[in-house]
Amino acid sequence: QVQLVESGGGLVQAGDSLRLSCAASGYTFNNYAMAWFRQAPGKERELVTAISWGGGTTYYVDSVKGRFTISRDNDKNTLYLQMNVLKPEDTALYYCAKGPRFRVGYNAREYDSWGQGTQVTVSS
Repeated sequence: QVQLVESGGGLVQAGDSLRLSCAASGYTFNNYAMAWFRQAPGKERELVTAISWGGGTTYYVDSVKGRFTISRDNDKNTLYLQMNVLKPEDTALYYCAKGPRFRVGYNAREYDSWGQGTQVTVSS
């Protein structure tokens, strides 16, 4: 079965960096788009960034453009999120998700498997 396991979250100060990882198993990783979502307390789950099967297409929500970078290593079946210049408003539970075959998905309904999440907390 599909398994997605996130790691790398933590408590940091504003301006710091973090790198999240998501180890995928149970399916052909390089056939599917992947994404990072986040959910802050009292808010809806938000698509942060997504990447196509080969990495040629990426999407970023406006609030993270220029600060976050999504990448994937298809040989290692791993998805990454490099987060720089973190802000308190980035505080959330971050989830990786398996998306559509090949192309980027822009809606949570297009993602059919989710990890358990890793907490990112940014203090001011």
